[in-house]
Parts: sequence; C-alpha cells; structure tokens
Amino acid sequence: MKSNSKVFDSPIGWVRSHINDYVATKGKKGHNWQGLPTLLLTTVGRKSGKLRRTALIYGRDGNDYLVVASNGGAIHHPEWYLNLVKTPAVEVQVGADKFTAQTRTAPVAEKSRLWQLMTNIFAQYDDYQIKASEAGRDIPLVILKHIENKSKAEV
Repeated sequence: MKSNSKVFDSPIGWVRSHINDYVATKGKKGHNWQGLPTLLLTTVGRKSGKLRRTALIYGRDGNDYLVVASNGGAIHHPEWYLNLVKTPAVEVQVGADKFTAQTRTAPVAEKSRLWQLMTNIFAQYDDYQIKASEAGRDIPLVILKHIENKSKAEV
C-alpha cells in the first residue's frame, strides 16, 4: 500500500467523524466506541485504486484480528469487504499502532468458532446474519493477519 497516498474516509457522516477522532487522538478517542473495541481498516478501492478507510468493531484470536462484514445484515457485502477480496493487503490501526495485514475470509471450518468470539463482543451479529440469510447472503468473517509494524511517528 502507498502509505503516503491520500486516504478517503467513509462517506457516512458518523463513521467519518469517528475516524477523524480516532486519527486525531491516535485512538485515545474512538478505539473504545460505545463500549466496543474498534479499529481502522484501510483498503484499496477495487475500482478506483484509492485508499479507503472505515472503522470496524474487532475481536482477537491469538495474534490475529477479526472483523465481520455484516453491513447491518444488508443483502450486499460492504464495499470494504469487496475491496479486500480483490486486494487482501490492508493497513490497520488499533489505538496508536499501525500495521500492514494480510486478510482472508474465514472458511466454514473456522467460522463457527470465530463467529462465537465476535458475537460475544457484539451480539447483534446473529440478528444481522438472520436478516442477511433471508436475502441469501452469508456474512463473511475476516481474519487480519498482522504483517509489520509502522513506527508510531508515522501515525
């Protein structure tokens, strides 16, 4: 990823505000959002090639980070998920830490265990899956494998 390229934040107002607070305070404001742990995920736009950033609830499985592509149970996957399917290398910020990660969608064999970890953090994911299932969509759970640290001065 081109770390010096302009990053475009979510166009959704409250998400963009959350991201701005998170970045400005190096995660002191925003990492804990309404009692939930959040990270910032930057993907490469699959059509535009631009860097796209959003804030997501996350969980942990050992050294890996987990995020759910719920899109509130909508019939379509969120844009950030479609972006990382095309380009699985992403940038992640957790608090003040920034690092590169390689992403993969959890296969069925892993998903049920990881899904339980995520619903322990945010129980609404089960409701979102029911809603998405009615439209024929299975919500992906994404594993972010930490690749390298960036210096905190770059944050």
